[in-house]
Amino acid sequence: MIRGVRGAVTVTEDSNEEVLRETARLVTEMARANDINPDTIASVIISTTTDISSAFPARAVRNLDGWTFVPVMCTHEMNVPGALEKCIRLLMHVNTEKPQKDIQHIYLNNAVQLRPDLVK
Repeated sequence: MIRGVRGAVTVTEDSNEEVLRETARLVTEMARANDINPDTIASVIISTTTDISSAFPARAVRNLDGWTFVPVMCTHEMNVPGALEKCIRLLMHVNTEKPQKDIQHIYLNNAVQLRPDLVK
């Protein structure tokens, strides 16, 4: 069965280094928290707010050990007034037998305000 695993992280500045570092940290934490092996991933969709343009976050995923062949796509979030700025959101489609209630969605830095009900 395929489950969606959500995550988000914010960056303090739109720099290549920070976008890649924080994206890798988010993906690594999502995988760790949910016992995800890259071979079980069907696809990953990454969106960024429009104020992030220095790097493709997908590059951070592809550079992780064992993640080279995971299908990853980047896009931009809707530009809604008052929305959280400098935010990278991720949706990972994973083959797992875990019930939906046991999936741990990960929100880091200021992104914890997106889903405080899911932050532990």
